[in-house]
Amino acid sequence: MADITHRTVRTNGIHLHLAEAGQGPLVLLLHGWPESAYSWRHQLRALADAGYHAVAPDVRGYGQSDRPEPIEAYSMKQLVADFVGLLDALGEKTAVVVGHDWGSAMAWNCAALHPDRFRAVVGMSVPHLGRTPMPPTQLFRRVFGDKWFYILYFQEPGIAEAELEADIPRTLRITLGGTPGFDTQAEAVKSRRQGDGFLTGLQVPDPLPAWLTEADLAHLAKELEHSGFRGGLNRYRNMDRDWAELPELATALIQQPALFITGEKDPGRAFAPLDPMKALVPRLQDVLVIPGAGHWIQQERPAEVNAALLAFLKSLPA
Repeated sequence: MADITHRTVRTNGIHLHLAEAGQGPLVLLLHGWPESAYSWRHQLRALADAGYHAVAPDVRGYGQSDRPEPIEAYSMKQLVADFVGLLDALGEKTAVVVGHDWGSAMAWNCAALHPDRFRAVVGMSVPHLGRTPMPPTQLFRRVFGDKWFYILYFQEPGIAEAELEADIPRTLRITLGGTPGFDTQAEAVKSRRQGDGFLTGLQVPDPLPAWLTEADLAHLAKELEHSGFRGGLNRYRNMDRDWAELPELATALIQQPALFITGEKDPGRAFAPLDPMKALVPRLQDVLVIPGAGHWIQQERPAEVNAALLAFLKSLPA
């Protein structure tokens, strides 16, 4: 079994920490919130053993990567530039890009904006929805009205940071192992009022789900004790900026081969429909819905995810 190694590279004016394994065609793995390269621990070795060079960075703001202070440093344009620059730093012309959660949005945008560098794309949990008809926070206020919605709660700097960093192990235990605050169908979330927090009314799970060990939680908590939550939350604070800076996404089609994987019980399915993606990604090979799985798909169901990834990779032109 291939070893996972670590190093730091410079790209787009910052340093990114990488976890990587194997040699061969490059597969870039982009994590979401509130995770790190560690969320791809089950995929790195599987891809390496199959003959690929698997690379999972800590996205800027997370883990051991740099954490610029300005909110605008976390715009989609900056993040995509990080990953294009990462290909350059690795001496690679192209890569297959794979993402989960916010990493999925980053992967779709890498493919849409730089089709010459990203030859195929896999999204997990977050479908490609293109450009909304109005700035996203306006859309959310129109859809949710006076109801509490986590993305709107995240907009004010400092508020969510204070809540989530007050007890990081507890935050992760609830968010990863229990009911996350983005589950708009959960009764504890549906009953919230303005002024409530991301964790309001949510219970600490006991026991943890089988896929999440105490060692996993300790590792992720240690990383977030180091990085804090600000960088990850700043991603949400750039959604309107992204809308203004990337008008080309209104008409861009992703022409590369693509795959989408999600869990049957992923809470995001309640507000992120899959059908619009099919017109925007004409070479979408499959929409794989894994029965019984939730949001943290590559960690919850690594065997199924790895099998789907490897089958997709093998289908691509050499």
